[in-house]
Amino acid sequence: MDKYKRLLSNTVIFAVGTFSSKLLVFLMMPFYTRILTQEEYGTVDLITQTGNLLYPLVTLGIVSGVVRYGLDSTYRKDDVFTTGLKTICLGLAALLVIIPFFSLFNFLDGYLVLVYVFVMMSSFRGLCSQFARAKGYVKLYALDGILSTATNVIFNILFLAAFDMGITGYILATICSDFLSSLFVFFRARLFRFIKFKKVDKATATSMIRYSVPLIPNNMFWWITNVSDRYLVYFISGAAENGLYAASYKIPTVIVLVSNIFMDAWQVSAVSDMSERARARFFTKVFHNYCNLIFTACSGLILFARPLTYILVSESFYTSWKYIPYLIMSMAFSCFVTFLGSIYMVERKSVLSFLTTALGAVINIVFNLILIPKYGALGAAFATFFSYFVVFIVRILDTSRFIKIRVQIPRFALSSIILLAQSLILINEVRLWVVWELLLTICMVVLNMGEIFKRAIIVFREKEVKKRVGADRR
Repeated sequence: MDKYKRLLSNTVIFAVGTFSSKLLVFLMMPFYTRILTQEEYGTVDLITQTGNLLYPLVTLGIVSGVVRYGLDSTYRKDDVFTTGLKTICLGLAALLVIIPFFSLFNFLDGYLVLVYVFVMMSSFRGLCSQFARAKGYVKLYALDGILSTATNVIFNILFLAAFDMGITGYILATICSDFLSSLFVFFRARLFRFIKFKKVDKATATSMIRYSVPLIPNNMFWWITNVSDRYLVYFISGAAENGLYAASYKIPTVIVLVSNIFMDAWQVSAVSDMSERARARFFTKVFHNYCNLIFTACSGLILFARPLTYILVSESFYTSWKYIPYLIMSMAFSCFVTFLGSIYMVERKSVLSFLTTALGAVINIVFNLILIPKYGALGAAFATFFSYFVVFIVRILDTSRFIKIRVQIPRFALSSIILLAQSLILINEVRLWVVWELLLTICMVVLNMGEIFKRAIIVFREKEVKKRVGADRR
């Protein structure tokens, strides 16, 4: 199959499973913000994010190694899966020893057992689903996404609305959903076939660990860039403002959701045998279209940020809209950075991935400490954007040593300026802001989607010509 058609096909399959399922969770926002108070929502966000921080530590980043080596035909799949499983089991044993020390954090008081089980289920689910994806079970991977989120919604309604379990119910719903997902994929894909009871190939295990270990600090630094601001907002501005800030993340996260659908398919296509020149052309063409879509989607979300917030959250959370524009810009550059990270994955340069991520984390913390005391959560949102922007600049320069992507600089720069202008207009509620936002969004669509529309028309006309020629021959 042509590489572009394969990428498109896999993207559509992942979209069916991921977008349709995640959309259910997105639409649950009114439910969450009506059941939980600002303080409870802020606290439960910190608890789940703590679990997300522990996840790469416990797994030693091995899930990323499972994907990378599972896609590589030169490695035996039972060696890959068993190495992942053993690594996670050892990590969970270590976590069991250190988890009591987390009681020093007040917001984790009474939830340590839940945090441990949360990490355990996330680890096993990550291993099973990502190995299935690496094996090419893309339809199963998509189906699991739908079923997993459906069960998550059901458990949330049961635990929060029916049993009124509050924070505990929110976390327990995720645990139960991940548990059922792990069982489903494990038995449906018959992953037990890949558990090796004899000695695992040492070369494979060593190579996987060597690739994955640098991803531990890499994932931690991504966590710092994405989440540390919430802890600082919590300690500096209070749980209530952190609750608003956590709620404001939900709309920008749609951009990452759409991007992740594509990236799941892209990673499969990126690891393929091509000449250096062909690979550069392939990456450049895909990156251009990817940027066009991300910029356009972000512009539209900023335009509709306030009405979407009004629809999706309760009245007490409505003021969270003012944090959304900078966060949308953050998510845009996060997507670009992630795409460039696929070059490090292809080249197995996980150390460089870690170093560039570390830079972003340091910048994020410094700017958070400077801006949050003065501007609160709005300063945290800007700090997140700026750190991603710097990492993007560094990565686009650094990755050119391996695969040179030719960025359309004028278009990219103008699109970035339009997003920044939209953000400033909305945050400052400039007079006639709705008109200005609409005009800027139209400019963004014309700038980025015109080329895509032209290509679509050309492809459509070519198909029509082929149909006519076929009809004439008959």
